[in-house]
Amino acid sequence: MSATTAPRATPEPCPAPSAPPPSTTTPTDAPARRPALDWRLRFAALSLIWGFSFLLIKVGTDAYAPFQVTLGRLLSGTAVLAVVMVVKRERLPRSARTWGHLAVAAFFLNALPFSLFAYAELSIPSTLAGICNATSPLWGMALSLVALSEDRPTRRRVAGLGLGFLGVLTVLGAWQGFSGLDFSGTAMALLASLSYPIGWIYVRRTLAGSGASTLALTGSQLFLGTVQLAVVTPLFTTVPGSFPILPTLAVVALGALGTGLAVLLQYGLVNEVGPTTAQMVTYFIPVIATAAGVAVLGEQLSWNTPVGALVVLAGAALTQSRRRA
Repeated sequence: MSATTAPRATPEPCPAPSAPPPSTTTPTDAPARRPALDWRLRFAALSLIWGFSFLLIKVGTDAYAPFQVTLGRLLSGTAVLAVVMVVKRERLPRSARTWGHLAVAAFFLNALPFSLFAYAELSIPSTLAGICNATSPLWGMALSLVALSEDRPTRRRVAGLGLGFLGVLTVLGAWQGFSGLDFSGTAMALLASLSYPIGWIYVRRTLAGSGASTLALTGSQLFLGTVQLAVVTPLFTTVPGSFPILPTLAVVALGALGTGLAVLLQYGLVNEVGPTTAQMVTYFIPVIATAAGVAVLGEQLSWNTPVGALVVLAGAALTQSRRRA
């Protein structure tokens, strides 16, 4: 769910994250050596980190305004990547044009969706937010048909798109007239999921082949997202009167783990096992988010939520399928 300029070979990634989690086609850095930790363990860790992100957002908004949660998240995530960049002696992009494109990417991939999810969880359960996040591949497929002329639809992918949105209607209880649904919160969560593929397509069109490393681009993007929130947050919030321990730790963990460490894990997975396998993390995020919301926060779950979520994931999987050569 961290949606940053992560590498990807397919038309626009998991949302994200990242769907998938969520990915872009910026250059990847070849690993110098094989990681000591097996990729399956890192895959599981990434799934857990992104799956629990929605719970952490909910806990953070118990004490802080949504913009403050997003600012703390971006600040913590940027700090993690800044340390890694210093250790690896990464150079920042030099082109003013690249920085301009990164500012737009930071808005659509970080500042906007992070803020929308935080505002959404003021009125909807973290479980519903996590399931809405799983619609990013559906939005991405729909947008790519319009924005990416080389991405031709197939019957399977079009069927997946229809199936996925049928799953969304199931989650929302359309046959009941959307009874008991908070429209504003749900709409914000779905808009956040739509924002990711918009950002991915923009990055694919503007930053591919920029010459800078993926780590440098993403670190710079998160920095710009932090600046954007630092400007906006004081205009709509006041300085907190206190800093409760649990919500504060939730915000720091959300940024350091869910935005900083998760990006590094995703890069390693893409480089080692390829984007197709790495993007599968997208399908575990709503499952973990739902389990965490029910088990830890005691959120209620009706039958249509998990059933609809499974239909969404099935549809998303079909939209990501490719015809074999």
